Amino acid sequence: MLPALLLLAWQLAAHSGVYTRAQLPPPADVWRALGDLAAHGDLGHHVAISVQRVLLGFAAGTAAGLLLGALVGLSGPARALLAPTVGALRAVPSLAWVPLLLLWLGIGETPKLTLVAVGAFFPVYTTVSSALDHADRRLVELGHAYGRSGPALLAQVLLPAAAPAVLSGVRLGLAQSWLFLVAAELIASTMGLGYLLIDSQNTGRTDVLVLTIVLLALLGKASDAVLGLAEARVKLRWG
Repeated sequence: MLPALLLLAWQLAAHSGVYTRAQLPPPADVWRALGDLAAHGDLGHHVAISVQRVLLGFAAGTAAGLLLGALVGLSGPARALLAPTVGALRAVPSLAWVPLLLLWLGIGETPKLTLVAVGAFFPVYTTVSSALDHADRRLVELGHAYGRSGPALLAQVLLPAAAPAVLSGVRLGLAQSWLFLVAAELIASTMGLGYLLIDSQNTGRTDVLVLTIVLLALLGKASDAVLGLAEARVKLRWG
């Protein structure tokens, strides 16, 4: 219901005279832009490249967040040593990383994937470290009573107990990956939805610009829905 109301409001605003067609194209213009890009085969390439960057960066950032979050959540000395510095780095805006990554990694795919990974890392790290730090100590004692310690205790006792919170962090990490994607595709890109967004702004193609925003929203929502299903199954099993 709400999407239909938003579409109607968009249509009314575009024809109200408050905005010119160059400022806010009506939905029909955006639909035509979709058809034109799809007919030329450009849209599929832009979407595929962006999805690939998000998935690879998200996987790397999530893995790093899980490992460091587990270390900080389970070890008091590691928490005292690492948590303040990681917390400070978390406050750095996404665009602030761009010049440094260009300097260190050049203009290929590596800095783009690294920036997306940075976006995924912090929510996962924060959620995992907090969930394990606040884990029920009785579960630890129970695991020890059954001979579990170290990695076995983490994998078989603590992570299942923290799984719902961890998956919530993973979903936040995925959302951050899509947010960081646009900043990543500012790095000397010639393909991708972030590039298409900037290129449409530079060429005055507001219809393509709005189309790109809609596509980013739809792709982000679709990927979140997939993780939402996994989260629901985990909560059903471990909740």
